[in-house]
Amino acid sequence: MSVNLQKGQKVELRKSAGGTLRRVIVGLGWDEAPAQKTGLFSSLFGSQKQNAIDCDASAFVCVNGKLNSNKDIIYFGHLIHETHAVEHMGDNLTGAGEGDDEQIAVNLEALPAQYDKIVFVVNIYQAQERGQNFGMIRNAFIRIIDADTNQELCRYSLSDDYQGMTAMVFGEIYRHNGEWKFNAIGQGTSDLDIKSLARRFS
Repeated sequence: MSVNLQKGQKVELRKSAGGTLRRVIVGLGWDEAPAQKTGLFSSLFGSQKQNAIDCDASAFVCVNGKLNSNKDIIYFGHLIHETHAVEHMGDNLTGAGEGDDEQIAVNLEALPAQYDKIVFVVNIYQAQERGQNFGMIRNAFIRIIDADTNQELCRYSLSDDYQGMTAMVFGEIYRHNGEWKFNAIGQGTSDLDIKSLARRFS
């Protein structure tokens, strides 16, 4: 049964029926909040639809907890890590629809030992130019799925007020004493692009 996590909670990743967890899918999702109606004319004629919010999920593959190279940033412009152990499954431009909006596959078994942490982040594309922030987003979550069984292992639904935040550190998978764990982070930042966000982990 899937575990619902709170902010800051950590959980060991393991198969529900025992055995070694080999591959996981990290699913990230979000919905665009309805545009607010403001002013007399809005109430008479309805609100004008805001621009679709394009959120981009990325993974930082870390050595000793740090991001050492741009080649270890997996995102829509660099889909597969050189080890082939981490793969971005493709870009979603709107966040429309049910379920995961973007997915990142991780082969835990194939990831070389020097990589001890994978951080999962999301930033809003052109947030400043479009006047958008995570306060305009609802139902944001990250979940971990056993790729062999398609069973959800854990889920963290973000619930804080992220007004003004343009990027988000959703969570991280990390090695601890030879076991893989997940940490639910949910930290909003004001970074405007992936490069700025990546510097936080360098």
